[in-house]
Parts: sequence; structure tokens; C-alpha cells
Amino acid sequence: MKALKHIRICVLVSVFAALLQPLLGLALEHSGASETRDGQHDFDFNLGRWRTRIKRLQHPLSGSTTWVELTGTVVVRKVWGGRAQLEEIEADGPTGHLEGLTLFLYNPQSHQWSQNFANSRSGTLGVPMVGEFKDGRGEFVDQQPFNGRVILVRAVWSDITPNSHHFEQAFSDDGGRNWESNWIATLTRVEGAQADTAQGGANGDVNHDFDFNFGAWKTHVSRLTHPLAGSSTWVDYEGTSEVSKVWGGRASLFELEVDGPAGHIEGIGLRLFNPESRQWSLNWASSRDGMMTQPMIGEFKNGRGEFFDQEPFNGRAIFARNGFSDITADSSRFEQAFSDDGGKTWETNWVMTFTREKK
Repeated sequence: MKALKHIRICVLVSVFAALLQPLLGLALEHSGASETRDGQHDFDFNLGRWRTRIKRLQHPLSGSTTWVELTGTVVVRKVWGGRAQLEEIEADGPTGHLEGLTLFLYNPQSHQWSQNFANSRSGTLGVPMVGEFKDGRGEFVDQQPFNGRVILVRAVWSDITPNSHHFEQAFSDDGGRNWESNWIATLTRVEGAQADTAQGGANGDVNHDFDFNFGAWKTHVSRLTHPLAGSSTWVDYEGTSEVSKVWGGRASLFELEVDGPAGHIEGIGLRLFNPESRQWSLNWASSRDGMMTQPMIGEFKNGRGEFFDQEPFNGRAIFARNGFSDITADSSRFEQAFSDDGGKTWETNWVMTFTREKK
């Protein structure tokens, strides 16, 4: 599972707090005459199976006018109880084969969506694009490096009907004064098709390290209340988790829901395999903000998986470690630990045990 960064969880300490959480998007403005718009269903138009025609500018921001065309399919389905969507893209053209995956996550606090994209070449999530829909048009932006420079990126969803829509990506290297489109896609619904997952794995880059975790699990969580503070107080949670194969086995999706005396926890993890490095990245989001945290990177050796990153915690830079161990056909163990001395010593702060639910 992706590191539960800083124990970024949705803890609802009472029934009253639990009732307040979904109402954040419905809070009255100061005038009391209108309501803050809840955009959780703005991407519902995107669910299903689509034929897509893509035009891609070969060399953006270089004065190029050479475009290539690809045709293929896009499959989009709800995950995480409808709080997120998973999109799988597969297309072909004169320049070769394209496969990609996008996880769309909704932030109930900001009423915005994030688009988190990975291609099959690197198997890692790029910088998330964040935005929202207004008047039937969705606009998402971010800032990212490109050819040694930092540029602005914009994605726009428009011309939305029940059976078609339009997507366009553009770059700007002058602070947004001018934009150059470099990716244009038109999508047409495949009638009667189910929103199942795409096949993927065309390049033989499927890894089976996480196959043990597929399925539905009874899940016990123990959490240290105050990591790296000398605390010895733990709280326990009981619940369920489910892990599903996505992107033809190139990735897996982890969905967690547990409850305990300290409250309620829900989260989603996307595990992506990088065929170049032969490593996995573990990406995690909680239901509190719907945003992906920094990925943890690692691999399996001798039946044990270890994943690391460096991150800020209480104003200091620390190391974080995830470990998967004690793996059998019907059980496994996950453990998270922090180190504030460069990895010399580690303090465990999150333990999760899985027992397979019998059919």
C-alpha cells in the first residue's frame, strides 16, 4: 500500500462529524441565498467505453507544425465508491503504440478534481493537473518542466454530450499569454459496451509481485497516535480492503475502509510498475482531500517488498519506509516506519494485517 503519509487519514471522531463531512460542498455562502457547488459528479459523462481519435503535435514549443494521428479506445469506470474514476487509454498510429492510465480524484474541500496520468513507458504518475468544471467546460492546469524549462500546462474538456466529448492539451512558455495545443482527442461512445478494463500489457511489461494482494480482505489496522514523539499509544481499526488488477496487470488499485474508537479511515492506493527500472511506485490518497501524495519507490526481493521516500514531517525531513511481509495465499502484513536519523533507526507507526475473505 502507498505510504499513509503523515497518517493522512479521514478521522471522523463522532457521528456528528461524520455527517458534516459530505456537507462541506453544500455550505451556504455568507448571503445565505446560494450554495457552494458540489462537483463530485462532473466527470460522470466520461464513464464508459469510447472510440478515440487523437492528434498529437510531434515537437511542442519548437515551431513544429507536424502532427501525427492515432486511433484507439478509452475505458473509464468508477472506483473507490464513486469518489474517483480510472481511465485506461490504448491507441495506435504511424509512430507506434500508446498506452496510458489516468486516476481522477475529487477533493471535497476545494470542490476540484485532479488528473493523475501515467504512461506505460515509465509507469509513474506525472504532476497532477487540478481544476474544475464551469458552465459545462472543464479546465485543469499545472506547472511542470519541459525541455529544461518550466512551463504551464492546460487541459480542457468541452463539447460534452451523452455520446461524445472533446479533450485538448496546450503548453505555454510565456506565463499563459499564449498557448500552443499539442494533443487533441475526440471521443465517441461505443454503444452497449460495458466500462470494463482495457487489456493492456502489449509490451510484455507486466509484473506479478503484487498478485498475492488481489481480492477482498478483512483488514486490521494498528496506528501509533504520535510518531517520532516518544509515544507508545496505539489505536486499532477493523474493516475491509479490496485490491483489483488494472491496466492489464501493469498496476493494481487498493481501496481501504476501516473503523475504530478513534474514527473512520478511507483511502485509495495506486501501485504502478516501471518497466525501465523494474521498480514499483506506491501512490496514496485519503478521502479527506482526494490528492495523491508523494510516491514511495521500491521492489520485492526474497518474498518481501520494501519501498522508501524522503518527506517533510513536523518541520523536518525524514525517511519513510513501507514493507510487505509474511505473504501467504490467504494473508499478509504491511508495516510503515519513519526514521529521523538518516535511516540508522526506524520507528514503526502503522501496521496492517490482511486475512482473505472466504467466498
